[in-house]
Amino acid sequence: MKDLPVFTTEHGAATLILKEIPYQETAYVILRDSLEPQALVRECADFCRACGAEKIYATGHDTLAVYPFYTAMWEMSCIREGIPDTDAALWPAQEKTLPQWQKIYNEKVKKVPNGAWMTNADAEKMMQTGDGYFIHRGETLLGIGRVSADRIDWVASVTPGAGADVVKALAHAATEDTIKLTVASVNQKAVQLYERLGFLQTAEISQWYQLR
Repeated sequence: MKDLPVFTTEHGAATLILKEIPYQETAYVILRDSLEPQALVRECADFCRACGAEKIYATGHDTLAVYPFYTAMWEMSCIREGIPDTDAALWPAQEKTLPQWQKIYNEKVKKVPNGAWMTNADAEKMMQTGDGYFIHRGETLLGIGRVSADRIDWVASVTPGAGADVVKALAHAATEDTIKLTVASVNQKAVQLYERLGFLQTAEISQWYQLR
């Protein structure tokens, strides 16, 4: 199932994210331009349902406020030097460990609002960028994550209570002075963890509403 970057009708244009349908039965709609947004929303939702979506979420226009609120996506930032140290160690994902990383990720992403399934092609792209890590303490796997120079792109603990150490380890692998991450506002457990480590909300990226 492929995304439709430009989905046009007589009522306007939108982007349809359909690639999650085979894995999570979920589709996402981003309204781009419309003089009749309600009509466009209905057309987008009908198309997503026809493609097999059981859950449909949308963003991009004030008219969506008539639908049930799903989540806002927040950007949070922190000064890297302010994050406490940890004795947890980072181990880069390699070809032989990539299936394990991918399996853990896809098990965890089911519970994350707006989480994107990792296909085999996505996993191979991660190997090319080299930003995927396992986080260990000794022989104990604490979790997995992704981190670039100034952004933590994914955090998942596999050992109860290890979330803080996973974030700390990933943060200290970054190289810029300020680190950013994106989190769903309804994921309060994650938000509270980041706040305890010194992250502050710096922007609201989008608001999502449930069409179905």
